[in-house]
Order: sequence, then structure tokens, then C-alpha cells
Amino acid sequence: MFASKPVAIIDIGSNSVRLVVYSGAKRIPSVIFNEKVMAGLGREMGETRALGEPAQLKALHALERFRRLIRQMGVVRTRVVATAAVREASNGAEFLDRVRAIGFEPRVLTGEEEAKAAGLGVVSAIPEADGIVGDLGGGSLELAEVTKRKVTRRVSLPLGVLRLGEAIREDRLARKVAKAVAGAGFDGAGEGRPFYMVGGSWRALARIDMALIGHPLPITHEHAMAATRPRELREVLPGLGREALRGIPSVSSSRIPTLPVASQLLEALVDALRPSALIVSSFGIREGLLYDELGPKAKKLDPLIEAAREVGSGLGRFAQHGALLDAWIAPVFDDGPKAARLRLAACHLSDIAWAAHPDFRAERGVDMALHGNWVAIDAPGRVMIAQALFSSFGGGRDLPYPEVAALCTPEQLRRASLWGYAMRLGQRLSGGVAVGLERSSLSLVGDVLRLGLHSADAALLGEPVERRLRNLAAEFGLRHEVRVGA
Repeated sequence: MFASKPVAIIDIGSNSVRLVVYSGAKRIPSVIFNEKVMAGLGREMGETRALGEPAQLKALHALERFRRLIRQMGVVRTRVVATAAVREASNGAEFLDRVRAIGFEPRVLTGEEEAKAAGLGVVSAIPEADGIVGDLGGGSLELAEVTKRKVTRRVSLPLGVLRLGEAIREDRLARKVAKAVAGAGFDGAGEGRPFYMVGGSWRALARIDMALIGHPLPITHEHAMAATRPRELREVLPGLGREALRGIPSVSSSRIPTLPVASQLLEALVDALRPSALIVSSFGIREGLLYDELGPKAKKLDPLIEAAREVGSGLGRFAQHGALLDAWIAPVFDDGPKAARLRLAACHLSDIAWAAHPDFRAERGVDMALHGNWVAIDAPGRVMIAQALFSSFGGGRDLPYPEVAALCTPEQLRRASLWGYAMRLGQRLSGGVAVGLERSSLSLVGDVLRLGLHSADAALLGEPVERRLRNLAAEFGLRHEVRVGA
């Protein structure tokens, strides 16, 4: 499952050098290795316009390690891209020669290519994205407009966190950002639409925001903030102190020095773009490059459903039949499209906990739903899938984590628990294989929940099946019956 024709992308950025290995170029490829080194290639660019020798040596050492690792992992294809610092440095060409000597063939992305890749990364993870993408790196800021799964206009601006120190010291950043954004034709471009935040510094700000508000599910992807939040964060940051920041999970020490710049830049961008909200994307340039290689049909696939299908196939007992289970329980629900896709994702995951101890299967399902590496889903969506799996694996109707459950409405939780009870009935009836569902049905007939069986399968109706049917009917507040026929 996780080592099918692995591919790798090495991103030589202005601040970090990163290797990510994926388990193949699929719609949502699984990450099987991820490592970054904060080389700081662009740190001296503001003064010398050149890559400093210590930073080059640190980056090259990391690349030598990456070269050895990808050989050992059996990676079938590696893409090496370099961005703003290498693109603009007076000695960028010489540095690339040193990279080639290691055995790589690096490609320097233009600013527009970098912006397009960042935009496609957001589209890959948030297909319905409609707004402005901002990818903040060490040497540059890329802006891209996304709508209808496409990237339209895009631009690269010299506003990276490593090169804005002077503007901040002289209190010129807001004017500098406003002028750059207007000059690129993006003034007010975000009005009434979200601004999608890409890049490690902004993800760190999001983690700080989640810690400050006590968010019970601190997963940054699709974390939303009000457009006024950057100003509040800028005022709070100086009082937190380095030790407090280091105590926030997933905020690395190497990011802390750039946080004041990142927060002020974000505030200035909000003033210039006037977005309706700020939304974090965990996908960026690397994922955008992979997405760009896919065919039209693959690009249209739902990333949440495809990821759930893959995980379900890898962890289930038999041939995966989540779509069939979903179709089997669907007649008793009146879910709209958004809820129906969450129900389908839950059905794809309906057999993932069979290998766990029976007393902990419900908890295993909850953990997978809440903490899995999913995209195209927000926090309430994760909780609804968790509730469905908790009920399906015998945990009952109430999640054991009240603060997490509070991210959903009572109506959403009740609906998800009903999905779970229906999934539980389907899995017990079929034994986890398709044929038991293909020749049976579940339906609502007035105030009766009806289980229909083919006459040849009458023996499948045992006491455990009847008990789960009775329990599901009771949760609905209905009577139940079984119909056996040809």
C-alpha cells in the first residue's frame, strides 16, 4: 500500500531544503518520508545578492543524504526544483553545478511557475477553493488566483520572510506590500473570497492561533481564521516568549525567528487583498507539481474519497467494498451532497479496525478519522466520520471526547451515529464481503425499517443481525421487519 512505485520531490527553497517521498503519483499520494533542513540559502541575499558558502554547504550535505536515501527506498523518479534564492542569486548557476555533481538534475522554477504550482497544490487539497493563494517562502511570496479547479493569474513578489527585515525596522512593510500587490494587479482581489495560506511560517502562525483559542483538534489543514486575526496575533506574539512558542506542538525552533515578519506580512496582505477569511492549506508547491502531472479524469476525483478508499483497502479484511456498503445504507438517509460524501468516506473506512483488540476498535476508528492525513475536509467533517466509526465499531452514540464532539452540532452527531449503526448492521449481515449486500436491501417503508433478503440467503438472518437491525430501528425511532423473498 505505502511503497508502490515511490516518487520523490526535492524542494530547494530560500529557507529550507526538503525531501518528500510519496507512494506513487496518485490523486492523493501517501507521504512515506518527509525531511527538511533549514539551510537558509537566501539569508544573505539582501546584503550580498549571493548564496552564502556556509548555507550552500549545509544544503549540499542535506542533498547528499537525500540522494542516498532515495536510492535505498527504491524511488523510481525524482524531481528537484529550486525557487527564489537560487533563481535570483548571482552565484545560483555555480550552486546548481554543485548540485549536479551530487547526481541530481535540478530545475529552477520561474516565479510564475512557482505561483502556479502553489495554486494547484491548494486546488489538489481543497477542490472547491475559490480565492487567492499566498505561498510565503524565505525569498518570495507567490500569489495565485484559483477558481473552478484552475489557476488563473499569478505573480511572484520579492516579499519573503528572509528579505523583509529592513522594511519592518523602518516601519515600511505595509506600504511596501500594498505597492507590490497593486503593481501586480491584485489590489482588492480577495474581496469576498478566502485567502489560502501556504508555507511553513504561516502554518506555524495557525498552530499558535489554535493553541491560543484551545482548539480541541489542532490540525492546521483547512483551519480558518477571521481576516482580523493577524492583527491580534501580531499584538500577542511579543508577549509569548520563545519558550512558550517552543512549547506549542509542531512549532519548530527554526520557524520562531520568522514569525514576527510572517504575522506582519499577513496583516499587510489582508489590508491589500481584503479577503473574507484566512484558510490554511497543508498542500503547496510539491503537491501542485504532482497534481499537474495527472490526467483530466484523475484530477476530478475527490481526494478525500480516494484517500479513504486506499486506506480502507489496505487495512480491511477482504476486498474493499465501501461504495457498496454506502449504496446499501443510503436509502434510509436523506443526506445532501456534502453529508453524503462524508458518509461514503466513513463507509470506505468501515473495516479498518478489525485487527485491533475488540475493546479498542471504536477508539481505533476515532483516531483514524480525527488524526488521519486527510484533505478536502474540515474539523467538523472529521468529527462526523469519527462519530460514524465509533458507533459502527460498537462504541455507542456518544463520542468520548466532549470538546471534540462540540465542533459539530447535535444534529450532525446524531446523523453520523445513525450512519454508524447502519454500517454496523451491513457489516454484520455480510460478514464484511460484498455478496451479502448485493442480494439484500435496507429501506424505509412508512414508520418501518425493513431488511430485505433473498430467499437463498435466509440463513444469514441470525440473532446478531436481528439485534443490530432492532438497535438501528430504535435509534431511528421506528419499528423493524425482515422480508425474505425471491
